[in-house]
Amino acid sequence: MNLETLTLELLNGIKATTWQEFIAVFFGIISVLYSRKENILVYPTGIISTILYTWFCFGWWSLYAEGSLNFYYTIMSIYGWWAWAKHKDGNILPMSYNTKKDWIICSVFFVVSWAVLYVVLVKYTKSTVPFGDSFASATAYTGMWQMARKKVENWLWWVLTDLVSIPLYFYKGAVFTSFQYLVFTVLAVMGWIEWKKKMAAMEHPPASIKHNLVTRD
Repeated sequence: MNLETLTLELLNGIKATTWQEFIAVFFGIISVLYSRKENILVYPTGIISTILYTWFCFGWWSLYAEGSLNFYYTIMSIYGWWAWAKHKDGNILPMSYNTKKDWIICSVFFVVSWAVLYVVLVKYTKSTVPFGDSFASATAYTGMWQMARKKVENWLWWVLTDLVSIPLYFYKGAVFTSFQYLVFTVLAVMGWIEWKKKMAAMEHPPASIKHNLVTRD
């Protein structure tokens, strides 16, 4: 497929996009922008998008793993909203990197999710893209869980999700949503860089802040 054909497909896809999909894409992008800024509004805006995509995936596109994923997004968004608002010790949940144990747990979680979803799609649905659908969903399951715990590495999982979702949705005719995931890829990379900068600032505060802390002590 050459660039001219791809551009034509994109324009035709945008023309065919329903108002419901436009709303879902709008709130999806807004949600990611809030996530980059570590703003709790990532969750209420995201919930609007994920509820709509749950409907689309099950009712329009036969992307069953992605449909279950968006339902999972909604549930995890409620949990994340609560976790970000108030941590167990009464303080705001701090941003952090994965420990070695965290990496093992989330990697096992990803592999198991991918395997289970793939088997379910092959045996119990009419999915025409079980490999891609299950992979994108498994990476996103892991990314959402990591984001709810404010792990910096959540952005790496989102990059994987977005890169696979671009061709997946394009193949299913959801061209505008496919374009949304291209935007998401850029935002995820930016989010990764931004959160790393914040962590660096937390671990190595400016001299003026260190001086104030010493003075208070």
